[in-house]
Amino acid sequence: MKKRFITIFGALLLACSLPLSGNAASKQLFEDVPPTKHFAEAINDLAERNIIGGYPDGTFKPGNSITRGQAAAIIAKMIKLDTKNVKNPEFKDVSTVNGYYKAIAAMAQEGIIDGYPDGRYGPNDPIKRGQMASILVKAFDLPRQSGENPFKDIGWNGNSSHYKNILIIYHLGITTGTASNTFSPNLSITRGQAAKMMKATEEAKPTNMVTLGADDFGWNRFFTTETEVNPGLFDIIYVEGKKGYRDDKIQLIPKKEGSGTFTVSDKHFFEAENYKKYYVHVKKENGELKLTMKETNDFLPTAVKLEIPEKQDVQIISLSTMDGKKLTDDVTFKSCDYVNICFDIDKPGQYIATVHFADGKETRYGIEAKLKKTHFYYEVNSLREKLSARYEQGTAYDIGKHNIVTKGYEQIVEIKRDTSTNLFTAHLIGKKEGTIVVEYEKPIRTEFYHQSGFQVDVKRIGSIWNVSIWSDGYITDM
Repeated sequence: MKKRFITIFGALLLACSLPLSGNAASKQLFEDVPPTKHFAEAINDLAERNIIGGYPDGTFKPGNSITRGQAAAIIAKMIKLDTKNVKNPEFKDVSTVNGYYKAIAAMAQEGIIDGYPDGRYGPNDPIKRGQMASILVKAFDLPRQSGENPFKDIGWNGNSSHYKNILIIYHLGITTGTASNTFSPNLSITRGQAAKMMKATEEAKPTNMVTLGADDFGWNRFFTTETEVNPGLFDIIYVEGKKGYRDDKIQLIPKKEGSGTFTVSDKHFFEAENYKKYYVHVKKENGELKLTMKETNDFLPTAVKLEIPEKQDVQIISLSTMDGKKLTDDVTFKSCDYVNICFDIDKPGQYIATVHFADGKETRYGIEAKLKKTHFYYEVNSLREKLSARYEQGTAYDIGKHNIVTKGYEQIVEIKRDTSTNLFTAHLIGKKEGTIVVEYEKPIRTEFYHQSGFQVDVKRIGSIWNVSIWSDGYITDM
């Protein structure tokens, strides 16, 4: 089977996020940014990389507000966006001759920034702390893990577009609140604060995070993901795309060493035509967990469970195909769910398992393993061979006559009743599956339960048939 190997060592580090030069933190590049200031290191580093600049008079004016246009220009440069081939976002107040037009257009094209509801962008408006949080999260593709909320002034997830992003940058240590329980999302940011937040964001982004884009697969969206093997190996974070700009993304963050699986599709798994299956391996390299993915179409051996009658000791299990071809007389099995046993099926198809008990008796089971193309495991069902069933209603309640509601039941089972004991029996007489409903003339009613009768279920897998009886009722309100 041909497989394609994909090795992903997480999002690449930005070329601009190199370590500071030895004297970057101590050098004073601007007369109003002494090394003792908490934002001095960030300002000096960004200035040395020609990302930000000062004023002609040699000052930086770190206490001045930074505008939305300025922020867009700086961040676009930091993340190396293409500002030449841009699509006009048609903001009312950002013409093509605006000095920030290209940066704003590039950021909008990537779904990093939005305008106001009235169609403006507000390039000269001071940027606010909540706005900056959202821009930084999207621009640097930070992991969308928001954590608990210590702030009382950021609203909640349903009524604030910045809620999650504020918590993301807070829990990554990019910034703090203005107090222990306030973030002040509508407070303007100064130039010094902005430089520090941007530099801290560069450094906070995990270097081992893997990001998958729906457009990488030629899809419009991601819809369903699943980890069937070793689900705690890595975190899966879904990032919804912005219509008209970028598509959906999925972020994978390794948590521990080991191997597992990952499946993704663009629709529900049961209807998906576009899907990908991967083996996932997480290994520590140079002290950091690295995640690699290998695309596959494999299916894995899948456990089938056989329901064993109480007080029966299983000795041997033999397995054959449904048409009688012997596969093995000694299936390796184990106990599961206390009284039942399990063993693996490694190919799709129908099988007959014959279970030999210590008392010399044996029971046959029908097994069916179906392919589920969007999964690693088969869809497996088992059925114990049972050609008749008994249901003891007892005589504690007067149920009157019984009525077999289902039409044509005579082609499926024969139902008999001993009126002295209310013992019902159902015997398979046909070769047809179905459910037969039996109603009592006088339903049983107690304080907490209502029983209208019982049902007879007839099922089969291949040549193995099963007849079972279940009470038909419901629990009443207590």
